[in-house]
Amino acid sequence: MNHFAPGQLKRSLGAIALIAYGVGDILGAGIYALVGKVIGIMGPASWLSFVAAFIVASLTGLAYAELGSRMPRAGGAAVFALEAFKKPAFSYLIGLLVLLSGVVSMATVSHGFSGYLQVLFPRIPVFAIIFFFFLVLGVINFLGMKESSLTNIICTLVEVVGLVIVIAAGFKFFGKEDYFSIHPPQGVYPASALLQGGILAFYAFVGFEDLVNVAEEVKSPEKNMPRAIVIALVVTAAIYILTAVAAVSAVPISELSSSGAPLVLVVEKGFPGLPPGLFTLIALFAVTNTALINFIMSSRILYGMAREGLVPSSLGEVHEKRGTPLKAICAVFVLAVALAFTGSLVVLAQSTSFLLLSVFLVMNISLIVIKLRTREKPSFQVPFWIPVFGGLTCLILMFYVKKEALLTVLGLLILGLLFYRLQMALVKRKIF
Repeated sequence: MNHFAPGQLKRSLGAIALIAYGVGDILGAGIYALVGKVIGIMGPASWLSFVAAFIVASLTGLAYAELGSRMPRAGGAAVFALEAFKKPAFSYLIGLLVLLSGVVSMATVSHGFSGYLQVLFPRIPVFAIIFFFFLVLGVINFLGMKESSLTNIICTLVEVVGLVIVIAAGFKFFGKEDYFSIHPPQGVYPASALLQGGILAFYAFVGFEDLVNVAEEVKSPEKNMPRAIVIALVVTAAIYILTAVAAVSAVPISELSSSGAPLVLVVEKGFPGLPPGLFTLIALFAVTNTALINFIMSSRILYGMAREGLVPSSLGEVHEKRGTPLKAICAVFVLAVALAFTGSLVVLAQSTSFLLLSVFLVMNISLIVIKLRTREKPSFQVPFWIPVFGGLTCLILMFYVKKEALLTVLGLLILGLLFYRLQMALVKRKIF
């Protein structure tokens, strides 16, 4: 017996599963690679950058929490922007930017997965690994949120265990550094180093916004969605801070900043007897989790945009038996594979940060507009100053993004607007 109405997504995520989904999404693969770079900028006080990033992420996260409580629908940012500004074209572009950031992340992560897997199986070609990697994730996504959530929980547990091992490995070295001492690169002021490190650390917190995209598959989303966002951010912040402190305590800063696998160095120093391939396996789980959650997020955004008439309506169809958006999943699969096999991944990956900060800025402004327009009180609401400061912090961070990303984002905006114009013309002619 199906537990969802025809044409609707199945509500199968409870509070615990949603929190695990959020923690797994935020943790992802970022901390395994980014912590060394943050330490290289900040030195022993690198944990302060994670605190600063947590504050910025929490402000926007709380804004998302109220928006999700007000409008618990798939589509996330695109739906929120449409409600705030009543401009379908603008809402479409916001949804497209979030969608692109998710798909580009999938494509980038697939290369990371193939790199780790080739350490264990060097003879398997990269293109085969990437294709079957996405195929397996696509099948899991299609089977439903229950199966995807189970996979997410398993991967999240492995990720958390890996970071607990890192923290334990560095614990015996705690107290050997002055954890308030900032050692920035030559020519960089401490305040600037804090912001530069905060930008990198901020990307390790990205993922909380994905939770609102599965709102139609959550039980009691008005209550569970805000709770899950807040708890997920607090849990990941605690893990990140302890991981950063453990790393600088156990391994010299110069070695951490120059290593492509800084946490492996910490484990080797603290637990030299552990099997050398252990962290390769843990990294594979972390990368898989990141890709799966981005896959789910992107397909649900496409589904939500179709339901709002922003993309072809066929992408909003739900599979009769599985209760999942099959056509949207297939579309994301094709797009991710195509991006993974192009040479533009590096430029697109650099643009992702600016795309997300732009979206976060718009989401904070959207909440301000909605609060000013309506007196309706949702089950969860934040003070007016939260989205105001959330928007300002996003704007400040945007100034520290590389300039090359601006041209790429501008190009994507132009292409997206052209596609939207074409879509509307085809709708008028009843081709879609």
